[in-house]
Amino acid sequence: MSPAQTVPHTVLGLETSCDETAAAVVRLDGETVEVLSSVVGSQIAEHAPYGGVVPEIAARAHVESIDAIAAAALKEAGLGYGDLTGVAATAGPGLVGGVMVGLSFGKAVALARGLPLVAVNHLEGHAVSARLGAHLPYPFLLLLVSGGHCQLLAVDGVGACRRLGSTIDDAAGEAFDKIAKTLGLPYPGGPALEKLAEGGDPERFPLPRMLLGRKDCDFSFSGLKTAAARIAEGLESEADRRDLAAAVQEAIARQLAEKSDRAMQAYAAGHPGEGLRFVVAGGVAANRAVRARLQAAAATRGFSFAAPPLAYCTDNAAMIALAGAERLALGMTDPLDAAARPRWPLDATAAAANPTHVPGRKGAKA
Repeated sequence: MSPAQTVPHTVLGLETSCDETAAAVVRLDGETVEVLSSVVGSQIAEHAPYGGVVPEIAARAHVESIDAIAAAALKEAGLGYGDLTGVAATAGPGLVGGVMVGLSFGKAVALARGLPLVAVNHLEGHAVSARLGAHLPYPFLLLLVSGGHCQLLAVDGVGACRRLGSTIDDAAGEAFDKIAKTLGLPYPGGPALEKLAEGGDPERFPLPRMLLGRKDCDFSFSGLKTAAARIAEGLESEADRRDLAAAVQEAIARQLAEKSDRAMQAYAAGHPGEGLRFVVAGGVAANRAVRARLQAAAATRGFSFAAPPLAYCTDNAAMIALAGAERLALGMTDPLDAAARPRWPLDATAAAANPTHVPGRKGAKA
């Protein structure tokens, strides 16, 4: 461990990439991680009438609440700005209007207090989120699965991620939410669909299994989403809806487990004699059926299994603060003109060499 890493770092983290305004204070002392506070301001009520996140509403809500959320995080930690050694803010990917709010606030704090700024990739925050709840050394294999992202990554260290697979269309969480909407479930749809699926028959409705002819680790959920929507149109009873919800949940969990199993085989071949660790992070990691499937797959391949505490599965600022603290410990900081980025792949080399989305009029997905 280098001398820089032995110095404790107390970092204010800020997260505004979607519809949560979040702030947290995390202290990193060597390998010891302590979450001193984590405050999340939800915008569910603002977006519920529209059945999804409205970017303009989200950005305005961030502007109105970021001051109070940051103050609450510092108060909960029992600290002031003078006790911080750095500030970390999500700089992308995400809804750029919201990203700009948190990043601008972070820049203001850094400038006013003379603190180093770390502009954090939101996906890197998810990548380290399991380290908030347990000692988890690098390297590890990561399944990042949320409303906007679905990819398998070999995480070799701080900021060192290699993409093994990604979705070629929709993310798993996006499929959960959109299918939930076709079933008439309230926003946010993922947790509502999981609740509806309890007691349902997952075998009643046949749903397509995507990319069966491909031997890579990529995902696809668009066909599943379309098939489920068509079935939903003809449902008549609550039992029908419950069975379809169970079938959808099983189909998504199965594909995630199958692709993860394939990635585990490839990862193990490249890490002979090492402790094999499999981590699942992101909002979909909170789904109990998905988590159980993935845990079983990891056990079969001889991988240990780790997932963040439920509070850190969905978007939060503690993971951003930790990612910032790890970079700060290595002397990795950013200038005050760091840009907000709507798209920011963790593995830029893989994204450039083998993009999973062909750019269209509005560009490729993140």
